[in-house]
Order: sequence, then C-alpha cells, then structure tokens
Amino acid sequence: MSSENTSHQNKATVQKMWTALSQFDFETLKSCLHPDVHYEDVPTEDSGAIGPENVVARLSVAWDHIKQQIQTTHRIAADGDIVFLDNTEKWIFKSGETVEHRFATMHELKDGKIIKWSDFWDVNNFVGQFPQWFLEEMAKKQGADFTGEPK
Repeated sequence: MSSENTSHQNKATVQKMWTALSQFDFETLKSCLHPDVHYEDVPTEDSGAIGPENVVARLSVAWDHIKQQIQTTHRIAADGDIVFLDNTEKWIFKSGETVEHRFATMHELKDGKIIKWSDFWDVNNFVGQFPQWFLEEMAKKQGADFTGEPK
C-alpha cells in the first residue's frame, strides 16, 4: 500500500474515532483503537489510559456528566502512521454549564488502529472553566485506575 493510501486510511480512522466520541458511541470508538493503545493528556501528571476499555473508562469520567460534545475541526493532516488534529471541543454538561477549548492531538497508528493518542491543551484555560462539582468528580479518579498499575 502506498504512503498516500496509508495516510488517507489513517486519517479516516481518526475521523471515525472522533465522530464516535462526539456521539458517545464507545463501541465504534474502541473499534478504532489498537489493543495496546495509550491515551494521555500530555500537560497533566496523569499517566493516561492503556487499552481500549481503560480509554473508555477514563473518558467516561467526563462523558458520564456531559449531555453533548460538539467538535469543530480546524485542521487534520496525515503523514503515514501519524495523524494530527487541531480542533475545538464544546462540552455541554447535563446540569447546563458549557465549557469550550481548543486542542491539538497527535495520533500514531499501527496496523490501521490508533496506538498512541496524545492530547495537548492549556490546562489552566480549560480546567478553569469547569464547574466545582465536576472538579470534585474528577478528583475521585487517579491514573492507576486506567493503566493497570497498582494503586
């Protein structure tokens, strides 16, 4: 397969994964992830999540409280097994609060599935918008909950 075809297919996989995420379709999201996927929020000290089930469990810390997630893609670019996404996410909480933030995300694919998912964002800007009750919910979880590491 040519590098151009690989880039195109990998870009389509990333787009499919993000569409599934915004629709809370976690089975489709997991189908885009490699069994050894590592998802991380790079600017935090959290170790992230390893494996599709743990990725969904980690995302659900927020998604269990969100009524809608609206994505705006500004740019998406692929070069072989690397796909870069520049997007804005708007979260609408079930309780009515709204937060909005821009992310840069790097995806690395292996065998046509996402094996590394790294989000880069401004912690103070985004987290500073969160309602206090949500910060308390997030504080109940720790990185070891999603990596298989001992607590």
